[in-house]
Amino acid sequence: MAGLLVTSIVTGIVAADPPQPGTEENGLTENESATLWSRDSDNYISQEEYRQRYGENRSAVHQVANGADVTFKRPPATAATWTRNDFEDLDAGGADTSVHPSHADLEDGVFIDDAHATIFAVQPSTRGHLESGETPLYIAPNGTMRGFVDYRVRVPNGSSSGNTTIEWSLTEHEIEEVRLKKDGETIATEDGTHTPALDYQIEDDWSANLTLEAEISARLKKTTRFDQGNRTDVDVTYRTESRNVSDAIAVEIYDLSAYPYYAEYPNGDAGVAIFQSRPWQGYTLTEDGDARVRGVWRFYTVRNTNWDTLVQSNQTDRTTVESDAIPVYVHAYPSRIGPRAEPVRDGPELIETWGTDRPSPVDSIGDNVNIDIVNQSYTTTYGVAVRAETVDREALHVAGIVRGVNASIAEPDGGSERQLRRSNLTVKLLEQNQSQATLRIELQDNQTGASITLDDTRQYPIRGTTRNGYITVADQRVETNESGVAIVTIDEPGIYTANYHPGSWLGHDPAYVSDSATARWHPLGTIEGWFALVFEVGWQLLPFFVMFYAGKRLLRMLGPEDIFQQEP
Repeated sequence: MAGLLVTSIVTGIVAADPPQPGTEENGLTENESATLWSRDSDNYISQEEYRQRYGENRSAVHQVANGADVTFKRPPATAATWTRNDFEDLDAGGADTSVHPSHADLEDGVFIDDAHATIFAVQPSTRGHLESGETPLYIAPNGTMRGFVDYRVRVPNGSSSGNTTIEWSLTEHEIEEVRLKKDGETIATEDGTHTPALDYQIEDDWSANLTLEAEISARLKKTTRFDQGNRTDVDVTYRTESRNVSDAIAVEIYDLSAYPYYAEYPNGDAGVAIFQSRPWQGYTLTEDGDARVRGVWRFYTVRNTNWDTLVQSNQTDRTTVESDAIPVYVHAYPSRIGPRAEPVRDGPELIETWGTDRPSPVDSIGDNVNIDIVNQSYTTTYGVAVRAETVDREALHVAGIVRGVNASIAEPDGGSERQLRRSNLTVKLLEQNQSQATLRIELQDNQTGASITLDDTRQYPIRGTTRNGYITVADQRVETNESGVAIVTIDEPGIYTANYHPGSWLGHDPAYVSDSATARWHPLGTIEGWFALVFEVGWQLLPFFVMFYAGKRLLRMLGPEDIFQQEP
């Protein structure tokens, strides 16, 4: 778009749509720009209708984006690229015209009117949708704030009364300086400009209020003429005015430090877990990046609709026009896809995730955004643990939800190594009778023979001193005592397999892998069992013996006497 298009007077509203992909360069290809507009209305049109309307064909990605919103595994660079280039199309008005978005905080003075300093974008950044009502803007520790500053100068009309004539003229006006402040402290400055781009660097801060502040000044000349008949006296005075205008935004400084934990399984597999107390994207396990795991977060891009239109105001009129510059932001949301390990079939095995339980943020997404967001409560993946054939610790790469922000690897308190040993589970038939049996289950360290005591009350990985885990047998879930023993009573004959389900190796040192053991119980396994079997069978057959004997006696009584004496 080469210039501002006048579309309505102040009473009208401009319904702005994003530009057609490929119509503006802005550093992106047609396919890349087609993925930006998640907030547009997805009114799909066919290829033929598109060709008739615009006189050209569109790409396959453009066609898909016309009917659906595109999401990403990682925060894309397209939003910042578009915003940086589109920002150059933002033009201020002249001395008598102020250009501003409708949400700008305007200030009026004696001569300076409709003055504002409005934040255009802070990038790299990502708006996180944690839950409805909690959508912090995470910004990179090193980035750029772009803003728009404008105003108009109201020059008083001249006047004449009697022999006195007053004239006003504007001699000079300027934006003296633009400042970026963090919690009231100036961290960057730029000489006066309508479109400042302030680079910043913020260290050792969790959150902050960033303020864009501009100092505007104007100098007017007042000329007073006194007509004395044969001469004219002239009096010249100057009036100056300064206005300080500002805009602020609350941000969270996204400076990641990841805490890795490692383990080696008895069969040679490697285990790795990463913990970070803020949302993060995922990590790679090998130098080539093929083996990777990601958390619950996915990404989409959307324009800031506050900049869809601009208002041009002068001393007599206000006009709403379509904006030439539209900032685009990356948004992160919890996806129904959930955590994933790649490659899917032969890649790492996702063994555990943990975090904070939160309600769905679906109400914070807004209109015309159709994405696979969770519609129920979810768990933030602050921690993710995997098992893989190989892990290259030197190549471990942890990526955040803000583009370009990767976590520095920090050694956790207590060290990052976890011993992972084999366990030894045994099951013995302790005692039995004809109706039930008692199993004695014992769990030991296969290397040292030490008893393993279980306590399944722990809730948080990488904390505490007790050992969680449990044993399942005969549809029961049991835990061992201080001697590593559990007693289970069964009342059905059969083969019973006990399985040890160890707690995560993240919170135990040493930790153990699972094990199983089998025991068989049947009442015939004892003399008492055989006696009970004979007694039970005899008791069940007794009625038949009685009937047989009674029938034989009855035939003797009622039949011929020689029926039992006749020779064959």
